[in-house]
Amino acid sequence: MSRFLRASILLLLLASCGGGSNFSAPRNLDDACALLRERPEYYRAMKATERRWGVPVHVQMATIHQESKFVGNAKTPHRFVLGIIPMGRQSTAYGYSQALDGTWDEYQQETGNRRAKRDSIQDATDFMGWYMHGSEQRLGISKLDARSQYLAYHEGRTGFAKGSYNAKSWLVDVSNRVQQRSERYAVQLAACGR
Repeated sequence: MSRFLRASILLLLLASCGGGSNFSAPRNLDDACALLRERPEYYRAMKATERRWGVPVHVQMATIHQESKFVGNAKTPHRFVLGIIPMGRQSTAYGYSQALDGTWDEYQQETGNRRAKRDSIQDATDFMGWYMHGSEQRLGISKLDARSQYLAYHEGRTGFAKGSYNAKSWLVDVSNRVQQRSERYAVQLAACGR
């Protein structure tokens, strides 16, 4: 086998293995400290968002856990007609933050961050901070209130203001779990000095 061919094969193998860490979930999603030790870039991104927008790291973590389980290229499931014919995805939600196309466009326009990508942890957390800051400004929701912030995040600010979540007991349950996870993450982060 020629040197060139061996080098090409090796290069292809290395390229196929590298760079995909944001497309798989961290190993331990229940331990905030272990998660951030495994992916220190997550902590850097969330701290930057906390400084810029005032949204605590533990609230960001709990929301990302619920939305994407920390998978950078997460998408909503496909819809099917008659159980077998694919009809596209349930929504345009994508990435760590599961931001919808229209809301992402609004974020890019308002912040001037036109190159932002939803599968970038830095951009996804900044988006989340921007959205939650807006929810505090427009709806009076504390940035420490993971439950209400999540409801506004999921339903949109107009839906939250109208109380649309009250007709969705499953969503209220989910938002309660987000709050509990946020509180658990806060305790864990304090214990590991974060």
